[in-house]
Amino acid sequence: MEIKPEIAERIVKLEEKFRNSGQDMGSYLDGLLYDRYLSYWDYISLDTLLSLQKTNTHFPDEKIFITYHQITELYFKLIIHEQKQIIETPNLSVDFFVEKLRRINRYIRILIDSFDVMIKGMDREQFLKFRMALLPASGFQSAQFRMIEFYSTPMENLVSAEIRNNFSKDSSIEELYENIYWKKGGIDMETGEKTLTLRQFEVRYTPRFLRIAREVKEKTIWHRYLGMHEEERNNKELKLALRNLDVNVNINWLLMHMGAAYRYLSKKNHTVKATGGTNWKEFLPPGFQKITFFPNLWSEEEYENWGKQWVDHTFNTENQKRKH
Repeated sequence: MEIKPEIAERIVKLEEKFRNSGQDMGSYLDGLLYDRYLSYWDYISLDTLLSLQKTNTHFPDEKIFITYHQITELYFKLIIHEQKQIIETPNLSVDFFVEKLRRINRYIRILIDSFDVMIKGMDREQFLKFRMALLPASGFQSAQFRMIEFYSTPMENLVSAEIRNNFSKDSSIEELYENIYWKKGGIDMETGEKTLTLRQFEVRYTPRFLRIAREVKEKTIWHRYLGMHEEERNNKELKLALRNLDVNVNINWLLMHMGAAYRYLSKKNHTVKATGGTNWKEFLPPGFQKITFFPNLWSEEEYENWGKQWVDHTFNTENQKRKH
């Protein structure tokens, strides 16, 4: 049987590749000969993937709840994948930086745009019942979302707004972590003590969070931007992509969660506690925490009105819908 020239050329290249690595090409060819054809369902481990939606109750809409949260965590994984490339690339170009930021913004926009699944896609009475079988678990315990924050900005920017001026980049990582803004959301509203939800979270992830914070010290996305030449920092597309990321994560994503919380947890005379007892009214509103990854990219007026423009736009849009 005659071997085509283009196949012979590839064989020669393969021989060179394996010879340089000290491997036997014949063994690899045997592997190809004996290997079965790859299928779509095996490649993405479809059967395993579809077996992971294990609900705790018989309410049908719990399937929606757990599936959406798993999808969310997969998108968080993609965001972190892109963040690490920005942080770890030695010679960071503007084009590379912008492309990675656009990918990140695309992922988070998909999550924001799809959040109607949570806000309008479940029966309220079912939710209020099946959520009781999930205690003390809470979306508050999403470690990947916290990692997205750590990779984005120095930890001093994540300290609770009312005490942020008491800290600086010279403060220890441990001290900054202890005063990080989201811990306030894990305080029981009645006792003032840490909820079991927060205590579980701290025990499980504190060592990992502190390790990440040390690894990215002076190397976060914000640091990579500040380390560029002035002309590169002034690139309009780069600044816009960074600002969009800030708004998407620290305003839009939080306010979508507030919409869900108000739908499911607010009643006329009182507010239902979130799972785990998290203090969502103190924790979620962007105007309360005023967390920004890239503070120097915002004017004083923009920062003072952090999140307000989004709220006004949403309120006006909903009013227009009611009129029509």
